[in-house]
Amino acid sequence: MASFSNSIGEISWICLNNFDFTSLCFQRTLIDTINILFLSLYFTSLLITFITKTSSNQSHTKCWIFLITSICCAIVSIVFSTVGLWNIISESEQLKWLTCFIRGITWLSFSVSLSQRVKWIRILNSIWWLFSCVLVSSLNIEILFQNHAIGTFDIVQWLVHFLLLYCAFKNIGFLGTHSVQQGLSEPLLDQKFKTKQTGLGHATFLSKLVFSWMNSLLILGYSKPLDLDEIPSLVSEDEANMAYQKFVHAWKSLVRERARNNTKSLVLWSIVRTYLGENILIAFYGLIRTVSVAVSPLILYAFVKYSNRTEPDLRQGLSIVGFLIVTKLFESLSQRHWFFNSRRSGLKMRSALMVAVYQKQLKLSNSARTRHSAGEIVNYISVDAYRMGEFPWWFHMTWTSALQLVLSIGVLYSVVDIGALPGLVPLLICGLLNVPFAKILQNCQSQFMIAQDKRLRSTSEILNSMKIIKLQSWEEKFKNLLQSLRDKEFVWLSKAQILKASSSFLYWMSPTVISAVVLIGCVVTQSAPLNAETIFTVLVTLKTMGAPVKMVPEALSIMIQVKVSFDRLNNFLLDEELINDDSERKFKECSVNAVEIQDGKFVWDLETVFPTLADVNLEIKWRHKIAVCGPVGAGKSSLLYAILGEIHKISGTINVGGTFAYVSQSSWIQSGTVQDNILFGKPMDKTRYEKAIKACALDKDINDFSHGDLTEIGQRGINLSGGQKQRIQLARAVYNDADIYLLDDPFSAVDAHTAAILFNDCVMTALREKTVILVTHQVEFLSEVDTILVMERGKVIQSGSYESLLTAGTAFEILVSAHKDTITELNQDNEHKRGFETEVLSNPQNSQGFYLTKNQSEGEISCIKGPIGAQLTQEEEKVIGNVGWKPFWDYVNYSEGTFMLCFILLAQSGFMAFQTASTFWLAIAIEIPKVTNATLIGVYTLVSFASAAFVYARSYLTALLGLKASTTFFSKFTTAMFNAPMLFFDSTPVGRILTRASSDLSILDFDIPYSITIVASLALEILVIICIMVSVTWQVLIVAVPAMVASIYIQQYYQATARELIRINGTTKAPVMNFASETSVGVVTVRAFNMVDRFFKNYLTLVDTDASLFFHSNAAMEWVVLRIEALQNLTVVTASLLIILLPHGYVSPGLVGLSLSYAFTLTSTQIFWSRWFSNLSNNIISIERIKQFIHIPVEPPAIVDNNRPPSLWPSKGKIDLQDLEIRYRPNAPLVLKGITCTFKEGSRVGVVGRTGSGKSTLISALFRLVEPSRGDILIDGLNICSMGLKDLRMKLSIIPQEPTLFKGSIRTNLDPLGLYSDDDIWKAIEKCQLKEPISKLPSLLDSSVSDEGGNWSLGQRQLFCLGRVLLKRNKILVLDEATASIDSATDAILQRVIREEFEECTVITVAHRVPTVIDSDMVMVLSYGKLMEYDEPSKLMDTNSSFSKLVAEYWSSRRKNSFPNISRQQQ
Repeated sequence: MASFSNSIGEISWICLNNFDFTSLCFQRTLIDTINILFLSLYFTSLLITFITKTSSNQSHTKCWIFLITSICCAIVSIVFSTVGLWNIISESEQLKWLTCFIRGITWLSFSVSLSQRVKWIRILNSIWWLFSCVLVSSLNIEILFQNHAIGTFDIVQWLVHFLLLYCAFKNIGFLGTHSVQQGLSEPLLDQKFKTKQTGLGHATFLSKLVFSWMNSLLILGYSKPLDLDEIPSLVSEDEANMAYQKFVHAWKSLVRERARNNTKSLVLWSIVRTYLGENILIAFYGLIRTVSVAVSPLILYAFVKYSNRTEPDLRQGLSIVGFLIVTKLFESLSQRHWFFNSRRSGLKMRSALMVAVYQKQLKLSNSARTRHSAGEIVNYISVDAYRMGEFPWWFHMTWTSALQLVLSIGVLYSVVDIGALPGLVPLLICGLLNVPFAKILQNCQSQFMIAQDKRLRSTSEILNSMKIIKLQSWEEKFKNLLQSLRDKEFVWLSKAQILKASSSFLYWMSPTVISAVVLIGCVVTQSAPLNAETIFTVLVTLKTMGAPVKMVPEALSIMIQVKVSFDRLNNFLLDEELINDDSERKFKECSVNAVEIQDGKFVWDLETVFPTLADVNLEIKWRHKIAVCGPVGAGKSSLLYAILGEIHKISGTINVGGTFAYVSQSSWIQSGTVQDNILFGKPMDKTRYEKAIKACALDKDINDFSHGDLTEIGQRGINLSGGQKQRIQLARAVYNDADIYLLDDPFSAVDAHTAAILFNDCVMTALREKTVILVTHQVEFLSEVDTILVMERGKVIQSGSYESLLTAGTAFEILVSAHKDTITELNQDNEHKRGFETEVLSNPQNSQGFYLTKNQSEGEISCIKGPIGAQLTQEEEKVIGNVGWKPFWDYVNYSEGTFMLCFILLAQSGFMAFQTASTFWLAIAIEIPKVTNATLIGVYTLVSFASAAFVYARSYLTALLGLKASTTFFSKFTTAMFNAPMLFFDSTPVGRILTRASSDLSILDFDIPYSITIVASLALEILVIICIMVSVTWQVLIVAVPAMVASIYIQQYYQATARELIRINGTTKAPVMNFASETSVGVVTVRAFNMVDRFFKNYLTLVDTDASLFFHSNAAMEWVVLRIEALQNLTVVTASLLIILLPHGYVSPGLVGLSLSYAFTLTSTQIFWSRWFSNLSNNIISIERIKQFIHIPVEPPAIVDNNRPPSLWPSKGKIDLQDLEIRYRPNAPLVLKGITCTFKEGSRVGVVGRTGSGKSTLISALFRLVEPSRGDILIDGLNICSMGLKDLRMKLSIIPQEPTLFKGSIRTNLDPLGLYSDDDIWKAIEKCQLKEPISKLPSLLDSSVSDEGGNWSLGQRQLFCLGRVLLKRNKILVLDEATASIDSATDAILQRVIREEFEECTVITVAHRVPTVIDSDMVMVLSYGKLMEYDEPSKLMDTNSSFSKLVAEYWSSRRKNSFPNISRQQQ
């Protein structure tokens, strides 16, 4: 330190004793005096600004030179402060330490003044920097002239002064302004309309320093439970759009700079480029905090040394206290701003990457989508991008921990000299031991995440397919599947938790071993005496090293995980995008053709050998109606994708003109209202809106909905019937008013009458001026269109008008012949009714009968909706206010862990007792001359080792408690899900359930057990610390008790707001994931309607809402920690001051060291307790949320032991409905109204009626998806409501309306329970027309089925469902619109197969196609839940019945459309 003497000089009054104006000492004093004057002016200006609340004149974004200069000034300040402390410790005779402190404060003020934004203060600062630079330059030049040399530190200060001079000119404006990126920030200011902006946006410097800008939100949160709309919005620089724009700018420049084959870590380097500047400032905060912590042992050393002096100097003692205050102030403020700003930076990274992933999925090509499923894309957002929120914090924690280790070793060496060297050996060993622990732990966590991903993927699939699982009674199978996946996950969870217990033992044991070795080293080398100064400085230094030793490996583990996430995101963001060549795909609208394809060859996957579509040549004229038909898997949908540009074009040209509207084969409905789905972002035009609704036969449905067109639709339209979803899709397209309409089999989910209305009123009338390309299996409409395209095996094999294709024969003739056969059969059945048909045809208004008007439509949803005023999908429930300790006790009681928790507390008490005893022994034994060094160290080591054993027991029991609780909660949650009634899944979005199964369960797995133990342990530790301080200086109670009471009050004050912020945040994350998932499923529709920008803006809003909660939660945490820290620092300073002020000898040096070694940890312990208590309070909310779903109503039991049916039941298949009434909820309207009839054994019963008339509800009642509110259902004389659900459902077979496949193989989809041989499966496959496509696959029955069967067409999925029932061969078979998505020819074959295979079974057929039910033994006609007719078809045809009118209408439309052309062909 002597090397600094020339740079420091003496204090002013020493120089004034020998006054010499030319002396260097006087000139240095003059510079110090001028700086003190400017310093006074600066702080006075700040005080005036604070009192008058002057805001900055303009928004300034400082350029990087200001940041660099500020950091340099701070480093110089730290150097001066450290030298000053050393001068105090070394008892320098001169008052050089005071000079150092003055200059340290001056340089610190320079650093702070560089961030000033008020104009007149900036000018004052510039003058100060200018004067200082000129004076220091003059002094240094004189030193050079006199000595011909200058000190290194003087050169460093001189260079920093030149930087200050540059900043002064920059401030005044001589070198231009330093505000940047105004273009990016200004437009965003206009977007602040929804809520007030966060207080940070207009906070003063002091307000930012102490986080008082959070006061208004905390006051509001304490006065009442917060609502989402009361949470302030983010400042523009923190918003997702700004973050994304900056990220994309860096990304694009990097992509341009790098070669195609050098794309590694592009995401990482884009993040680095974007956020390097702000992270340099965070690093500066981290540096100050690290140095402040590292010097604390030196302060303790100074205190103990002071107490050991024979003649204490009060001024020196007060100086040590003053330095303690400054150090604690720096440590506290720097750490708070490090933590806050690192998470704020992480928030921006997280938002940028979330938005980048979402934007990418909007551009992703279909072949790339096969590599990234919807679930994986959501995972990129919810796991990988979300992980970035903590990335900067962990990054800075890594290097600051390493630096703290180095500095602590330096402090140790400065105190005990060479005696510290032996301690490095166990330190190195403990550090190296942490590395394999960290690697194994990281491997366990990685494997856990992989296993968790698999479980969540299966959970999502199961939840989306819960209806078919319940219908087939597969709950046990899929519950066991989830349990087996959880068991694999649990193996890694158990290993990780037990490993953490072992690492905690190592963590607490290592300071004991190292301290013992260091003390032995001091004895052996005699480098330092074993007195109070040495021992307690060593102990405190090792305590400061404990956290970094543990943290570095953990931080490196997190960094590895972050690297994996970066790589995953990098691969996704670099994946293939759709090629939108607008110049090629657009041409003038005056052209004759709307769509032109020449020699087109298209393929889904570029690696496929055979093209999906080949030799496509099309010319579609404006306003023409084009029909595309062909067998299942012919490539009809692929042709529409080719026109939309969603499929790879290998060769040829494609030109399209105008805008698109697209209706997908599988309905895509957004969560929201009916109106939102129809408008689809377009402004409301009432006239056009009403026309669209009427054209799509939705007006009656909307009138019946409980909230009209404002009725909420559940996720994926779960509370709508298939026909309603399809017609809402169609209405969306009609309202969009596009030029070209692409309709992919829109009539498959509606009955024949509704299909005729939609074709005539929608396609032919409402869209008469539009170009329409219609994919359809309904042959009867083909005669009305301008051109028909017949497809087979990816080629257009025929095209032309209806008449020309009939004349040509071949493929088209096969389709028409299949249709003709059904018409002929219908004609023969009704030959004797020809007179009646003529009457019907001549008086069409009389043929309405059952179908009174074409506006009649579906009413089922209004019944599902329940009482008027209640939407089906309710806003997510959240507990409000303080729930106390009930969730905590629920956690303990559920896991039966009361005794275990008691043992944990006992182990912690034992640990604290032994820890305290070991340090008390050192404090007392060093005062006893008879105690040898060997005894001193030996006893200390033994007692400390005993404490480490207790801490291992505590950690191990904590792990066991957590594992037991995890097992119990998962089991109860899964059981509750599989036992929940179907209504629960209809009214609960899948995202809400998945959030509980993922993030909430993860918190329960990892966070809650350790939070409970740490909160209890730290509370006990705080009590012990205060007791030790009181035992040495009881007077500290005067401050400690009020400080503790105030801390508890502040904690509770904060907790009221924090609790609600976390709860609201629990409801804002799911919509982000749901929206991303929803977009992923419907991305083709979004792109077709050119709605990408609207969806992108909506997503930005959702991300910002979620981010605002994260931001304010972190700010609130730093607010409370800063205040509690200040209170506890007050206690520590009081204890230190008492030790200085108490009479000499009142307290022995040993007890001084003991008291202060514990006192110095009081603040950090209290802060840890506050953080962990806050985390526990927040995490407890996850228990609340899981419990909500554990306690939902359950459906009846699977098996009723005292009422099980015979094993061969039902032997006949007779079904009796007796006065059956169904309502979906109590007090809801009846859906089925007193139905009484009998389905005879072995009969074929057809159920007809409008979509929504109660057909599907009748099926739900038969399977007891909904329980009868009155009446009975008897099968073979047994009341099905008295038996178990499994006994019932296993004996019934169904092909549902919406075909469902699961990810896996063909075999597992046909035979999930593994009951049948391969021969049986192949026979079933052959009968359901799937043998040809499956036999071509290389893996045959083991060939893969992707998520939701996405690699099979809708018709093929329906055939898989048929294959399942062919295998089961139950006595009762239900076909619920089973052949809606297949062509007429395949339908005819399947009907024949069903007739042959189920000849002796009772077959109930719900169908839209009249030929499907015309050959039934009995026909049931339903209307608005009432049984209108039930009789043999022939008898119903003999009367003026609703059924006969339906048949006549169906037959007349077919005859009109088909028979003239058929007969013409036969001539």
